[in-house]
Amino acid sequence: MPDQLEHSHDPDAIAQRLAQGPKANYLPDAVYGAIDGTVTTFAVVSGAIGADLSPRVVLILGMANLLADGFSMAAGNFTATKAAADQAAQLRDQELRHIRLDKDGETQEVREIFRAKGFAGEPLESLTRLITSRRDVWVDLMLAEEYGIGAASRSPVRAAGYTFLAFVVAGFVPLAPFLLAIPNAAMVAIVLTAFVFAAIGSIRSRWSARRWWACGLETLAIGMTAALVAYGVGALIARLV
Repeated sequence: MPDQLEHSHDPDAIAQRLAQGPKANYLPDAVYGAIDGTVTTFAVVSGAIGADLSPRVVLILGMANLLADGFSMAAGNFTATKAAADQAAQLRDQELRHIRLDKDGETQEVREIFRAKGFAGEPLESLTRLITSRRDVWVDLMLAEEYGIGAASRSPVRAAGYTFLAFVVAGFVPLAPFLLAIPNAAMVAIVLTAFVFAAIGSIRSRWSARRWWACGLETLAIGMTAALVAYGVGALIARLV
């Protein structure tokens, strides 16, 4: 970690930052989409090259896969994110109903949560009274502690959009040399794709304690392994049929 503060601790800055609330994180959607887009498209290209198919066929198969699989991933992410949001809303209603029907029982749950964190005696009772005096705070605590649901709300549309955009942009790279009819397109595609894999991994390091080159090499190894498998399968099937 750099020896510097990532944000200001001035009282006004703290108040403004906390007033904005937690922000939804769409980085995993973009990283997952970019890696999967590059891996799957490059795998199709590698398989087609291994089968000694023409550049035209490589481009057709690659573009069809790029758009169809990108849409499929985005739709799947949209559905999963929406399901998580629906579940959070259902559990919030459930907790509100429990508080209404059995306030003492829910109060005891709050007490046990803080007891497990090491509080006891009067501090424990004071915390319990404070939390249960604000219903929204009470419900947020129960959602976080009982079900692991955070306060940040993720948009299904944005999650799907980040996934699709990253998938298409990164996945287009292996196809670009064939679309532009660059000489020795297969080799150029391999070099460009290797660079994309390494770049995606390196970008991940901004949100990780690991070195940028370690993240880059890990992603590069994953992508190239998938490409080698696809190339081998394509070459094998081409000999068998």
